[in-house]
Amino acid sequence: MQQTLDLTIAFVKNTLADAEAGHDWFHIERVFKTAQTINQTEQANSLIVALAALLHDIADSKFNNGDEEIGPQKAGEFLTSINVDQEVINEVKLIIRHLSFKASFDKNSYQSKELNVVQDADRLDAIGAIGIARAFTYGGYKNRVLYNPEIKPNLNMTKEEYKNAVSPTLNHFYEKLLLLKDLMKTETGKKMAQQRHDFMLAYLEQFYAEWEGRK
Repeated sequence: MQQTLDLTIAFVKNTLADAEAGHDWFHIERVFKTAQTINQTEQANSLIVALAALLHDIADSKFNNGDEEIGPQKAGEFLTSINVDQEVINEVKLIIRHLSFKASFDKNSYQSKELNVVQDADRLDAIGAIGIARAFTYGGYKNRVLYNPEIKPNLNMTKEEYKNAVSPTLNHFYEKLLLLKDLMKTETGKKMAQQRHDFMLAYLEQFYAEWEGRK
């Protein structure tokens, strides 16, 4: 197993060497570590959890013209090349396909303990102190304004609207980040999410106070 993980880590580091800072190797490493922490309690298949965590953003659709199949395909091709069991490959591809927040817009029936673990780990990295940093990093990457009081968050977006959104970064808190706490599937994920959620609420309070010149 360790050789498989070592090869996968090397592949991911090389592939994401020039990735946007919020979706780079360090994001993958954090999700990998958090998934391992969650799985100490969940006891899902450790190899599937590890490989899915490492490969979940190997080809993120938002950096690949919206193609939602390129990620699972690329992961599957790599795992095949290092002779991983086909059943494991199939599960990893399913997790990658159903992991993202935008996938939650689809009414799909696929569920597994492994998906729950990796999905919670990935969502945890989208909230809290690091989540805030990642949101503004991506907003800067897309040249979005920080905040515009005249542009209200869209709280009833369709999947296509979410994928094509160009609203201010602060709107993203209401359109996604503040929703993630209640979408956690594992007990460990729920506990970790609550603290990070509270931190974001405190941040927003400070942000508005500074914006309005009150503090």
